[in-house]
Amino acid sequence: MDITKRKRELVKEFSPMLEKTSLLSILWIAALIAIIIVGLYAFYLQFINGHKVTGMRDNVVWGIYIINFIFFVGISYSGAFITGILHFFKTQWKHSIARIIKIITVLSLIVGPIFILLCIGRLDRLHYLFIYPRIQSPITWDIIAIMTDLIGCFIYLYLTFIPDFAILRDTTDLKVPKWQKKIYKILAIGYQDTTSQRLRLHKITQIMSVMIIAMAIVAYTVLAWIFSLTLQPGWNSTIFAPYFIIAGLYSGVGVIIISMYIIRKAYKLEKYIKKIHFIGAGIILLVISLLFGYFTFSEYFSKWFSHKTNDQELLDTLFSRYFWEFILANYVGVLVPIIILFFKKLRTIKSITFAAVIAVLGLWLNRYLIVIPTLETPYIPIQDTRPEFIFYTATWIEYALSFAGIAAFLLLFTLIMKFVPIIPMSGIIDQERDEEKGNKNKTEEVQ
Repeated sequence: MDITKRKRELVKEFSPMLEKTSLLSILWIAALIAIIIVGLYAFYLQFINGHKVTGMRDNVVWGIYIINFIFFVGISYSGAFITGILHFFKTQWKHSIARIIKIITVLSLIVGPIFILLCIGRLDRLHYLFIYPRIQSPITWDIIAIMTDLIGCFIYLYLTFIPDFAILRDTTDLKVPKWQKKIYKILAIGYQDTTSQRLRLHKITQIMSVMIIAMAIVAYTVLAWIFSLTLQPGWNSTIFAPYFIIAGLYSGVGVIIISMYIIRKAYKLEKYIKKIHFIGAGIILLVISLLFGYFTFSEYFSKWFSHKTNDQELLDTLFSRYFWEFILANYVGVLVPIIILFFKKLRTIKSITFAAVIAVLGLWLNRYLIVIPTLETPYIPIQDTRPEFIFYTATWIEYALSFAGIAAFLLLFTLIMKFVPIIPMSGIIDQERDEEKGNKNKTEEVQ
């Protein structure tokens, strides 16, 4: 195989993504920026007026900000875990979807922690958290875990980008601005795709894949401990750490499937993102949905069976004030994906994507039911019994900032796809090189 010729062919194939911006793409980016601007205005109002413009009060000190944080960190954990597994076991079809997963991982770790800052009433004192950290505090360990995970995932993503940066640096057919070419040259760090460089890069990424799996598990476990190490009814549970990990995988796989579908349709990548990728991801989602359903049942059944007064009050709140949310999150959000994915005939690309959408929405609602009803049923009720101080209802400020966070995630993803191909060209070449080598070995064995 002529490697140089093959590189030129791939650059020519993917160059329209990097060179051209359609009117639809411009409108898409403009819409995302508009949502972010509205979010910035909402943040300004919250910063000036304090948390009184939100639905958070003395009882419910956390709202949808913390739910979004848990959700995004769960997606990042899932992405890190899956991409690490794919690389470690050298899965052949990983090249088509690995970059999508890695970008989702890093961006989730960037956007997610921003929601924690929105929960802080005095951002001017934020630096005290780093100057005077309390090693006994799980929040301190959470910050350490998330920052370590972010740095590790960013390095891992960059390492996988280096061969493509080198290809884009060396090609003369790509019509991009000079500054972009210079960035490709800088980021390629002199990579020439020699045998020794390939082996060295492969060993490093192999080691990083193992490290990322471990870091992701630690980060999400520490996040779960922030809840479970309290005596609060609904949180004080010994299975919260594995429950959070399974939930993170559940939402993460769902987001990955949705991303695959959108990118496949938008950029006409049916040649690379095939039905087999959706079926594989769908089967993984099926297994995880069964585990997630089991953990959810165990969590609520143990509370109901124990007949503890505080747990009973929490369940009464769930089944009275949040009955339909409970049904949607823990029945529809689990059983519908299982039914769709269990039967082979139903495993089409569209149905698998639909199951993923249901799973993601159900998981977010499940996180809502873990946080809000628990805070609405404290050990010692506050003296002020006005409904607005006891019960939580999110305001437009919170929703504006939530959608702004999602828009920021999508905008960054879109800009990255304008800078580097979403399908790794080096991965395609490596796969073809391995296939050619395997065919050659088979021929020699036959002879």
